[in-house]
Amino acid sequence: MCGIVGLYAKSPAVEAQLGNYLSTMLIEMTDRGPDSAGVALYRDSPDDQGIKFCLRASDPEFDWAGLINAAGNAIGKSAMIERRGSHAVVALEGEPETVEQWLGEHFPGVQMVSAGHRIEIFKEMGLPVQVIDEFNLREVSGSHALGHTRMATESAVTTDGSHPFSTGLDLCLVHNGSLSNHNRLRQRLRKQGISFRTENDTEVAAGYLTWQLSQGATLKEALTSALKDLDGFYTFAVGTKQGFAVLRDPIACKPAVLAETDDFVAFASEYRAFAGLPGIESAKVWEPEPEVVYHWGAA
Repeated sequence: MCGIVGLYAKSPAVEAQLGNYLSTMLIEMTDRGPDSAGVALYRDSPDDQGIKFCLRASDPEFDWAGLINAAGNAIGKSAMIERRGSHAVVALEGEPETVEQWLGEHFPGVQMVSAGHRIEIFKEMGLPVQVIDEFNLREVSGSHALGHTRMATESAVTTDGSHPFSTGLDLCLVHNGSLSNHNRLRQRLRKQGISFRTENDTEVAAGYLTWQLSQGATLKEALTSALKDLDGFYTFAVGTKQGFAVLRDPIACKPAVLAETDDFVAFASEYRAFAGLPGIESAKVWEPEPEVVYHWGAA
């Protein structure tokens, strides 16, 4: 089941209301996934602080200031950007692998949710409206965003198993469908140095794209290769630093629809997610074709 949405701003007015519009879209998809929800936002950090890490603490009273101080002493320059619910966006010096290893050794109750120059991922168990309110996502501005509400079918209902999944800098994936060869593919990718935190098939698909990109493929090439290497039925929405892409499998049995105006590009599992968007009555609206990579921005 599951519901996925995406919004790419083409005007300052939509950028300013990005979180509000995406939240409305995701809430419309509630009955497609009551177990958990998440959003990937793409926006600049104050003062261009370089790589930012979105971290999640299992302890609601976690001492984020203590982590920042410890990171500054151990791995280099660090700073708090902002805190939202159980997550915090921080700037930390070092590559993601180094930071993740350090967190595991010194702060095992803290997990890395995403890393990049523009991406921030917030996800939790619960209905979309609960997750949106917990992270106060309606107020957020940005260039583009993806959202997902999950009906857990292939793995447990946990925050770790929730979408979006990020397996590379500024890359994320949301998925509606199911892969049949994800266990075998996971084994292959691990041999290539790709690590996984969950048993979710979507994380395998994200890891596959990360691996393809590391081999020099463009995102369009990576998604085209996925049509051959990923067995199952799926609709993917992939976020990058500059934009997002959409792909449906050859059968295209999972619902998907796109809408475009001079101000935005919107994507969703169902038409009704577009109802609250400005100027939707004059938008070009269509269903994406199977096996065709659609992308906006420098994706």
